Amino acid sequence: MKIALGPLLYYWPRDTVLSFYEAMATTPVDVVYLGETVCSRRHELRLADWLDIAAQLRDAGKQVVLSTQVLLESGAEVGTMHKIAANGDFLVEANDMGAVQCLAGKVPFVAGPHLNLYNLPSLQWMASLGASRWVMPLEMKKDDLAVLQQGRPDGLQTEVFAYGRMPLAYSARCFTARHRNLPKDDCRFSCLEHPDGLLLNTREREEFLVLNGTQTQSSRVYNLVDTLDDMRALGVDVVRLSPQAQHTADVIALFDAARAQALAPQEALARMQPLMPEQGCNGYWHGRPGLEQATPA
Repeated sequence: MKIALGPLLYYWPRDTVLSFYEAMATTPVDVVYLGETVCSRRHELRLADWLDIAAQLRDAGKQVVLSTQVLLESGAEVGTMHKIAANGDFLVEANDMGAVQCLAGKVPFVAGPHLNLYNLPSLQWMASLGASRWVMPLEMKKDDLAVLQQGRPDGLQTEVFAYGRMPLAYSARCFTARHRNLPKDDCRFSCLEHPDGLLLNTREREEFLVLNGTQTQSSRVYNLVDTLDDMRALGVDVVRLSPQAQHTADVIALFDAARAQALAPQEALARMQPLMPEQGCNGYWHGRPGLEQATPA
């Protein structure tokens, strides 16, 4: 089972991003996803910069995947997606059907978690278009995954989002800008002030969601480190961890120890608690409300 570092979902200063991936090159992560998937107004890094980082990580022995933006709203964004699809050097994660159309029948690609692949016919169709790996939708439970794994097309790898605040929805509106009474086109790059997103509380002051520009995330951190044995039994090939502003390398190390069975699952989970920006949850995996924390049977 491989460990993947998902695309950076937040907006960080350029030097912070460069230092972050320099550090990630020395971790035991096997696969690294790169690129802007949330908002094209985030200009600290351009496509050329992401390609430079990709080359450095490849030299460090990592498999690099370039991720496309999830919600495309302009011709410029479509143009960037076409450039990523035609990069010629690195595998691409298609996060919308436009990217799938660009890649289908030409090169292998990763079918991202937002393509709504919930049943076997959809999975078989995506594999026929050239998908070499698919990422399970975040809200899918393990029992449904087991059914798909039994009929999974030959040669198609399965990846599961296993750590991080869950990207739940995307919108044409920027909620971070709206919070400051700013229009989307003059957001003043407000996301830079929130390296782990902007926490949203209910009227009862309960932490509920995280605003991340045009993306809405869970406030709680999805964490499946204690279910790696179940995933291995199901034939999961890759587990995805989402970057966070602090302690990402430590989280990777704990997943690596649990993967190697050098650390008991519950011990790995306990050691991870102080490293997370919010309390954990795993409800979706167990077929329960996503914000719940279920104990494995």
